[in-house]
Amino acid sequence: MERLSGLDASFLYFETPAHLMHVCGLLVLDTSTVPGGYEFGRLRETLRNRLEHNRSFRRKLHNPMLNIDHPVWIDDEEFDIEHHVRRASVPAPGGDPELAGLCADIAGQPLDRSRPLWEMWLIDGLAEPGRIAVMTKMHHATVDGVSGASLVSELCSIEPDALPFGAQEEHPPTPKRPRDRDIVIDGLIGVAKRPLHLAAVLPGTLGAIPNWIGRARRGTAMPAPFTAPRTSLNATITGHRTVAFARLDLHEIKQIKNAFGTTVNDVVLAMCSGALRRYLDDNGELPDSSLIAMVPVSVHGKTKRGGTNKVSGMFANLASDIEDPAQRLLAIAEANRAAKEHHQTLSASLLQDWAQFAAPNTFGMAVRVYSKLRLADRHPVVHNLVISNVPGPPMPIYFAGARVVGFFPFGPVFHGAGLNITVLSNDGHVDVGLIAARELAPHLWSLADDLGLELAALVKAAREHGDAPTPKRKQRAARA
Repeated sequence: MERLSGLDASFLYFETPAHLMHVCGLLVLDTSTVPGGYEFGRLRETLRNRLEHNRSFRRKLHNPMLNIDHPVWIDDEEFDIEHHVRRASVPAPGGDPELAGLCADIAGQPLDRSRPLWEMWLIDGLAEPGRIAVMTKMHHATVDGVSGASLVSELCSIEPDALPFGAQEEHPPTPKRPRDRDIVIDGLIGVAKRPLHLAAVLPGTLGAIPNWIGRARRGTAMPAPFTAPRTSLNATITGHRTVAFARLDLHEIKQIKNAFGTTVNDVVLAMCSGALRRYLDDNGELPDSSLIAMVPVSVHGKTKRGGTNKVSGMFANLASDIEDPAQRLLAIAEANRAAKEHHQTLSASLLQDWAQFAAPNTFGMAVRVYSKLRLADRHPVVHNLVISNVPGPPMPIYFAGARVVGFFPFGPVFHGAGLNITVLSNDGHVDVGLIAARELAPHLWSLADDLGLELAALVKAAREHGDAPTPKRKQRAARA
C-alpha cells in the first residue's frame, strides 16, 4: 500500500477555500507543428492514450473512517479523462491579460478530492494565430516543483511526432486495492511508532540550534524567520487569485552571472528583488530593511524518505534596501553563500521528518482559526514571499505535437505571504510565473513588467562592470 508521507499529507491538512494547496503551470503552444493540424477532440484523445495508464494521473485519495494515520493512494477504477481535461476560451481580444485572468479563475478553484487531484484546461481564443494554451493544476500532495515540471514533461517529446518522454512499451499492472482493514491496522502501527520516530528526530534538531545561534553571532546564518519587514503582500489571504507572467532571455542572465562571478540563482533573486523594489516604491511602501524570501530547495537524491514532496527551504536576504543593481546582486550572492552553507548543516530530511507528525484534525482546525482571527496581520512577518527556481528543458519540446513556446509555473500562496514567483528555464528562456492573492496585489502585471526593466538594468551593469579597469587590464595598458 502507498501511504502519503507526512509532508505530502500536510498540504491536504493545510488547505481551506482561501488557502489552496495546488500548483499550476501554463503552457503556451504553437499548433502549426501538430502533425495533421490541431483539433480539440484529437488532442484530448492523444492525452487519453498517454494518461490512462500513467499511475501518477490515475491515483486518488482513500481514507477509511477509522484510519488515524495519513491517507493512502489507490487507483481510480472509474477514471475518466473527461473529468480532468476540459476546454475554455479567453475573452476578446485574447491577449496576455485576458489569458492571465482566465488562469487566475482556474487557480482560485479547489480540486475535487473524490477524483485524481489534477486538471488540465485546453484554452483557445488567443489573439496570436495558431496559438493555444494549456493550464495544468496539480495538488501539492501529489507533486512538488521539480516532480510537477517533470510530470508535465513526461507528456512531451523532442519531436512533433515522437513518443513522449514518459511512454512505456508495456503498461504496468494496476496495483491491487488494499482492504480498509489493512489500511487501518497499518495506520495504528505507524502512529504507535511515532514516539520512536520523535526520539530519532529530536536530537538532530536540537543540535542544530546552537549552530544557528553561533552562525547568527558571526553573521554567517541565513535570515531568521519572523524578521521580515511588513508590506501589503503580507496579510491574510482569500481564495481570489491574480496571475501574470514574463518571458526573459536566459543568455542575458548568464551574461550577468559570468560578468559578476555569481550563480544563475543569484541573478534571478536579484532580478526579482529589483522588480519588487520598483513595485513597492511605486506604491509608496518600500521598507527600509531588506525583504526576505523563502526559497524551496529540492532534496531529490539527498534523502531516503518516501513520498512525492522532497523539498526543504532556505531563507534568502533579497538586499532590496540597496538601490544600485550591481551592488544588490553582489550582496545577494554573498548572503546566499552563507545561507547555503548554513542550510547544508541541516538534515536534508528535516522538514519531511517533522511533517510526519502532522495530524489532520489539529492542522485543519489550526489553519481555520488562524485565518478567521487574521493572525497573519498581527504577528511579525515570517517571510515576504516565496521565490522558486525550477530547472526545465534546455531544448525545444512538443506537447502532443505542438511546440511549447512558453512554460510558466505558479506555486501556492499563504497567509502572511501572498505572492509567489516561480522561475523555470525553458529552451534558452526563463519563464516567470507570478501568482498572488488578488486583494493584496491587484496590479500584478506592473510587477511582471518590472522584471524586464530590472533585467535590462542588470545587463547594463554587467557591461559596465566588464569595461571597468582591472589590475590585469592596467598592466596590459602600461605595457602597450
